[in-house]
Amino acid sequence: MDNFASADAFLAHSAPERPVLAVRPHAAARAARWFLDHFPGEVAYAYKANSSVFLLGALYGAGIRHFDVASIPEIADAATIPKARLHFMHPVKSRVMIAEAYHRYGVRSFALDSLDELEKILTETGHARDLTLWVRLAVPAIGAKMPLDRKYGVTPDQAHALVLATRRVAHELGITFHVGSQTEQPSAYGVALGAVQRLIIEAGVVVDRLDVGGGFPSRYADGEPSPLPAFMDAIRTGLAKVSLPEHCRVMCEPGRALVAEAESLIVRVDARRGDELFINDGSYGTLFDAAHMGWRFPVRLVGRAAAPNAQARAFSFWGPTCDTIDHMAGPFVLPDDIGEGDYIEIGMIGAYGRAIASRFNGYGHYDEVILRDEPMFSLYGAASSPADATVGEAAAVARDDALVAGA
Repeated sequence: MDNFASADAFLAHSAPERPVLAVRPHAAARAARWFLDHFPGEVAYAYKANSSVFLLGALYGAGIRHFDVASIPEIADAATIPKARLHFMHPVKSRVMIAEAYHRYGVRSFALDSLDELEKILTETGHARDLTLWVRLAVPAIGAKMPLDRKYGVTPDQAHALVLATRRVAHELGITFHVGSQTEQPSAYGVALGAVQRLIIEAGVVVDRLDVGGGFPSRYADGEPSPLPAFMDAIRTGLAKVSLPEHCRVMCEPGRALVAEAESLIVRVDARRGDELFINDGSYGTLFDAAHMGWRFPVRLVGRAAAPNAQARAFSFWGPTCDTIDHMAGPFVLPDDIGEGDYIEIGMIGAYGRAIASRFNGYGHYDEVILRDEPMFSLYGAASSPADATVGEAAAVARDDALVAGA
């Protein structure tokens, strides 16, 4: 795949008809190294976030060997990675999926959140004695953009019996939880680990594995999460209060935090109507979160410089399909001289954008390119916090906030 110094350098050589996924493997590798260096345990990449071979290669090259997988296609794909250790962390699986994961792909690590699921796993693995079984505990979603506690996880009042039943049959007993996606408050992990401690004491069990899940945030244009070191501090403090044996191994499952900033999207403006821009990708493509979750991804005009007298203006986007819900309200702040034929780079779509994109209405086809420059926002690079941001980035953030407020 071709690689360029930046989106501008790419557009100097091309006028793409299709939207372009711009991959920055170096950003994924940097994020992985940071987690491996700072998390007090093993790091399992959440495969569902992005399965680009370039990003997987970067994560693997940085040292990632554990992978959180949630389906047979993910398992089949991840199983081709040398020395990969796969953890089937979806709490509800069909019997066929369990059997295929165990017998065909050698998966020995399974999550569950009910006695029914435990029975399925035991039956379909032939009551195997080499299983690592993770009981998923429901914990409060504190400061999460996408709470997950209502769908999965055994409630504390039911966890006691499930943990005891699992302990009797598991080679290794694990407890896992998920504080919710894009969690911006480190205290969520402390609260969850407090719930784990209460469960261990009440059930009186020895725990071999503890998984603090994912939920680690990335930076977007509409918020500033706590710095990642604060999350590590909260986890270490919480772990120190949990009654864990010396042999217990700790794991986390970052997805968004490893790949969000490692991919952006280059789109073309096909029409402008006032402060509405019609672009060639949208909610049925990589911009699902912008449409349905209201997330503001960072944007910038690429391929040409704005006119010297251009002012900042807030725009909304329409995607290319015929569906009227293909709309991203934003606001997305761009120069007011933008128009048909211009290109926009939309940052931070590396987490779930590629994975969610569909072929509805015949769209959903992308070109790809590797870019060597820095992401628009980063929790790991030079601009990792407001205090460290460049003058230009700080001014852009202040300008965007003023426009959103109607100033």
